[in-house]
Amino acid sequence: MEDDSEPEQISWGYLPDVCLRHVFHWLDDRDRSRAALVCKKWSCAMYSGSLWRCRTITFYGQPSRARTLEFQSALWYTKKFGKYLKHLEIKLSNPYNSPFIKKFQVIMRGLLSHLGKCNSHLVSLSIKHLELDCLIWKNVVRAQFIKNLAAFLKRMSNQLDYLNLKGARITLEEGCELLNSLSSLTNRSFISEINIEDFFSLHLSVYSSALFHQTMSKFHSLAILTFNYNCISDELLDILREHSSHSLCTLNIKCHIHDPHGQVVSGMSWANLAKRAPKLNVNFFFERVMKHDHLARILLVEIPVRSISLRSCYFSDPDWTIRPTLTNLLPAYWHGLQKLTLELNNDRELLDNELLQLILSCKRLLFLKVWAFLSVSFMERLLQNRAERKCILTTIKVRIYTAQDDSTEEEQLLADIYRKFKYLIDSELNYFVITYPMV
Repeated sequence: MEDDSEPEQISWGYLPDVCLRHVFHWLDDRDRSRAALVCKKWSCAMYSGSLWRCRTITFYGQPSRARTLEFQSALWYTKKFGKYLKHLEIKLSNPYNSPFIKKFQVIMRGLLSHLGKCNSHLVSLSIKHLELDCLIWKNVVRAQFIKNLAAFLKRMSNQLDYLNLKGARITLEEGCELLNSLSSLTNRSFISEINIEDFFSLHLSVYSSALFHQTMSKFHSLAILTFNYNCISDELLDILREHSSHSLCTLNIKCHIHDPHGQVVSGMSWANLAKRAPKLNVNFFFERVMKHDHLARILLVEIPVRSISLRSCYFSDPDWTIRPTLTNLLPAYWHGLQKLTLELNNDRELLDNELLQLILSCKRLLFLKVWAFLSVSFMERLLQNRAERKCILTTIKVRIYTAQDDSTEEEQLLADIYRKFKYLIDSELNYFVITYPMV
């Protein structure tokens, strides 16, 4: 005899707390607040600390009504649940005038002051692209913001593990003041990761500053440091070797055409650091620094390089050639290079043979991204070598520049090459190759 009775309904009210918190995790602030009105149990879930550990607040330079409400909600909840925060990200989106910057400074002063009093869990702080050298930052507002931020960093210095101030663009003295705040309580800082890429204003020779060296000597447990090449010197490498060699594993170094990069750094300093820090990997990012003599002064054979990115950003120089770099400099890293990015406007030289030889010589190369003038046949040769296990690439992203308006023929050839190696591409590669007219 069949049972026609209704199946037992299981109420959401009996959902285990851990499941309820997981559901709340995927809701935005507005939906969380609405859900909290359902019942006492859901209201209690709203106050679970695990829901408020991460927060991103975006200050929109030209806000719409919806964005304004979103910002106000994020700010209110940050203050209300600030004691639970572990990861805080502040974004400044398209600031457009001084009154907006003044408002930003005032709000940040209140927010940082509140968090400084109530929070004892914050381990990660990110405030990127402040661009404090812009004219919309009036001197008084700028000075007050730096003072407030320095006070907050000082208060949080014993617990912060990650700080990202990329793109702050401040003076040497202001930058060292902020970094010194992380060690002002004990004269030592044990923060493990700092991002100070584009932290200092353009054109500063930071590498020659005794103040900067003194500041960096206070960091004793750095694992990851991201910064500009205009900070590099023998003194800095010796400081890292002395104080952070036991923990140091990654240096991310950006070298920009507008930053001074003519300093002489000893290969011995790099060798000593690499010897004391055996886990160290160095990633270089070059922006329009493409000339061989400039690169040769920087890319020393003693550096344990894992990744190199060379970007010309569409600029073309009749006196520049990339061939010596591909044939003389980069092969020195055959034993350690894992990632290679080349974005070149090489309209006067074809590099197929040199690039292929470099790839085959780098025994650990996994990632290849190339935007350059190449022949389509280069891709067939590369994939053939990959099929024969002469290289171990797992990612191939290529944009083949062409001077032709109509690239139909090249695209058909690429399609034929794809079909030929489809079995390999589909099973083993992250593969993306297109043609791109450069007229």
